[in-house]
Amino acid sequence: MSFAKWIGGALGWSFGGPIGAIIGLAIGSLIDSTAQQGGFLLGDGPTTSKRSGRGTYRKTPNYERQRQRPQTQSGDFEVSLLILASVVIKADGVQDQKELDFVRQQFVSMYGKERANHAFRLFKNISQQQIPTRQVCLQIKQMMDHASRLQLVHFLFGIAKADGMVTEVEVTQIYTICGYLGISSRDYESIKAMFYDSSDNAYKILEITKSATVDEIKKAYRKMAKKYHPDKVIHLGKEHQKGAEEKFRQVQKAYEQLQKERGF
Repeated sequence: MSFAKWIGGALGWSFGGPIGAIIGLAIGSLIDSTAQQGGFLLGDGPTTSKRSGRGTYRKTPNYERQRQRPQTQSGDFEVSLLILASVVIKADGVQDQKELDFVRQQFVSMYGKERANHAFRLFKNISQQQIPTRQVCLQIKQMMDHASRLQLVHFLFGIAKADGMVTEVEVTQIYTICGYLGISSRDYESIKAMFYDSSDNAYKILEITKSATVDEIKKAYRKMAKKYHPDKVIHLGKEHQKGAEEKFRQVQKAYEQLQKERGF
């Protein structure tokens, strides 16, 4: 699978708007560098109709005007993940190698080595750009379903924790991204708690307080199990269900912990 065929066939709505511009510039940089080495067939790339700088991207209808949200494809999620990952990694002013390795490892786990290599090549070019975070997130919010956006946040916390600790500036950046994505503070705290060790983590994951009754705990578990069920992102493909399964296990683990503590 050539890089151009991979990127051209994997994207849907993300080939428009600010995300499309970022991808176009990144692809343009790759074309420039690989063409100089004689390793890229320019005619093998995706169909384009608009040019921005060195990159190209296909013009699509204004995403802000679309009333019905189109289904997010695997590639749409993938490039959204790459762009937001670059924002979080650069949040503290340093691109930590452990965080970069985490991104590569996760992509290999989800997509296999060949596709992961393509994605990481694109990621390197994306990370060199100044990302308009708010505009990117607003496009994602408009075009991507809630369950998929929750999965993006889960991955971002994984990146931040890859070096063994989450800095305050990284937490602030992810919180800001969540606000732009339309993710509630309760959902943010729930996912954040999955990456920390504290006495009230189980309650935070289930989005309840320590004063919750047994019935409230059971009700919260059913609600969160439904919210984080892997089938919620089945449209993204099996590769992205793996991450959803991890969130689902965390909810189960939190519930089991409270069962032991409360004795029910």
